[in-house]
Amino acid sequence: MPDADEIKEAKKFHTDVPYKTEGFFLKGSNSLDWGMKNRLARIFNPKSGRTVMLAIDHGYFQGPTTGLERVDINILPLAPYADTIMLTRGILRSIVPPSFTKSIVLRVSGGTSILKELSNEAIAVGIEESIRLNASAMAVQVFIGGEYEKESIINMTRMVDMGTRYGIPTLAVTAVGRDMNRDARYFRLATRICAELGAHYIKTYYIEDGFETVTSSCPVPIVMAGGKKLPELDALTMAYRAIQEGASGVDMGRNIFQSESPIAMIQAVGAVVHDNETPEKAFELYNTLKNRNT
Repeated sequence: MPDADEIKEAKKFHTDVPYKTEGFFLKGSNSLDWGMKNRLARIFNPKSGRTVMLAIDHGYFQGPTTGLERVDINILPLAPYADTIMLTRGILRSIVPPSFTKSIVLRVSGGTSILKELSNEAIAVGIEESIRLNASAMAVQVFIGGEYEKESIINMTRMVDMGTRYGIPTLAVTAVGRDMNRDARYFRLATRICAELGAHYIKTYYIEDGFETVTSSCPVPIVMAGGKKLPELDALTMAYRAIQEGASGVDMGRNIFQSESPIAMIQAVGAVVHDNETPEKAFELYNTLKNRNT
């Protein structure tokens, strides 16, 4: 320890320069705690305000989906091109190396398979496990209009409560049953309910008619779900429209890892999301990268 007489008197107080109070870049998140904001800033690129999430959690209810048979071979090479990966704790522990530094969105709801009623889920992963695995967010499925709608909503609110206690955001994933009408009215209802009850951001599907009313009426960020596999240009077009109509990113799985060239596709998606690249230009980029890798 230095002696008191060796300590130099402080002089540079910059009394003419006021402190700056930085507003947080993400919609609806300015009042959150520092840790919560820091985790969200790992998921969403602070420069673009958007995210490319790579969803590989399909196996928790439907087993080894095409393209996810070997996550170590098919998915790990894609991971560096994503802003964050959405996955289960089993895949994280068994396959993803601890040296991986991108953010993790951990699937925490579950309990039923495609052989049963999917909406009958519970909380399958506790908050302590999310802390141990250094999750940047926790994903909970919400089945608005489903048989177990109430239970799924309560699952989400419980994770919001626990996550808020420890500074971990909750992602509400809106699920659409086969008999539900996929229109703007439904998605406005589903996303607004999730936001009103505390979800920090929401994953939902794109619709061609009225998607901008869904994003504008939701007070927290919306990330577009990729859904079923589409031709590459169609998937890039869907992503572009979603971004231009207010989405804060995309969470794609099958449209990336089932692509003919997944590494090229995830980079093309990134160009659309972060650089506002048109679908046509992004498709050109995809073909260029695909030919380079063959």
